[in-house]
Amino acid sequence: MPCPRAIPRKIALLCLLLAATATATATASAQASGSLSLPEALSAAFAQNPELAAAGREIGIAEGERRQAGLIPNPQLSWEVEDTRRETRTTTVTLSQPLELGGKRGARIAVAGAGQTIAQLDLERQRNGLRADVVQAFHAALRAQTALELAQQSQALTERGLRVVQGRVTAGQSSPVEATRAQVQLAQAQAQVRRAASQRSVAYQALARLTGSPVARFDRLLATDLSPGAPPAAEALLARVEQTAEWRLAAAQVERGEASLGSEKAQRIPDLTVSLGSQYSREDRERVNVVGLSMPLPLFDRNQGNVLVAARRADQARDLRNAVELRLRSETRSALSQWATAMQEVQAYNRTILPSAQQAVDTATRGFEMGKFAFLDVLDAQRTLIEARGLYLQALASATDARAQVERLYGDLEGGL
Repeated sequence: MPCPRAIPRKIALLCLLLAATATATATASAQASGSLSLPEALSAAFAQNPELAAAGREIGIAEGERRQAGLIPNPQLSWEVEDTRRETRTTTVTLSQPLELGGKRGARIAVAGAGQTIAQLDLERQRNGLRADVVQAFHAALRAQTALELAQQSQALTERGLRVVQGRVTAGQSSPVEATRAQVQLAQAQAQVRRAASQRSVAYQALARLTGSPVARFDRLLATDLSPGAPPAAEALLARVEQTAEWRLAAAQVERGEASLGSEKAQRIPDLTVSLGSQYSREDRERVNVVGLSMPLPLFDRNQGNVLVAARRADQARDLRNAVELRLRSETRSALSQWATAMQEVQAYNRTILPSAQQAVDTATRGFEMGKFAFLDVLDAQRTLIEARGLYLQALASATDARAQVERLYGDLEGGL
């Protein structure tokens, strides 16, 4: 029996490349056909969102500024020659060390320390903002997913109505005009399904971008409920205004302004430079020690302008902190009012409007099949149900957006108040 010939190396490499490509394609397809929950979306956003990662770099920057602020000035080494003639020249070597007076180094450290606090609080604020954006985008995508399902249900209703009309037209019990109306209704329902599918795709892509992915690697969102729940009491939230990242960030800006004012005031005191050196004269063949002290005389420039600027900026930071507190209280009340009103609408749709509209469609359809109602009654009931579903999703969007605004200010509300 002849031995099989060895596979050429190029063909083997090509086979391996095709196999690897097929495996990668299968893996990407498996990832793209997965589901996504809100906790998974939040975890991915915190780990992969590039804007949040960039904000986190500010902490390292502030750490470098704090380290630099704590350093003392470098000494200065100087070499000086008097008289360039070799036989009579005098050479002096001096080591000078500036001594900062007036607490300049401590003032710099205080300013840099305030900068570290600001960087940490700004990261917390941006993290809260990203969380709110993800929650908002997730629920928007979830509503788009639900809207597509409802549009498909509406299409099924119109298809059922068309079948009923066609049966009655064939039996001579209805006018062909009603069949035309049913076909127009079906075409509109099909167009709505296409629009809903496109909107869902756009919403999925927006959510994927926030999680740090260029494409949506999921085809379905997992959630137990579309509702954001009941809003908390206004008093409980307003009592926590000074605990929010935005208020603490504004307060840290005040602290940095005061530290900067202290630093500028310290600059009014001149620094002392101490010098120690050695001088050698070739003519006298003698070496002598040199000691010196130097200090600027603050006759004209006493840093008056910078002190005034720092004082006004500190005052400005206090005004901005007060403005932030006023804005936080106002936005909290507005968001809670919007949340409560929207949830009342959601409950009304859940309890009364949607069940009644669905019952009206079922009753009108059965009555039309029995010849008790006209097909216009069926169309009117279907339009009412479709409109009610759209308004229901709008109420959910309003409630969810209000909750996202509250969480943008106060952080995660799941832990309770």
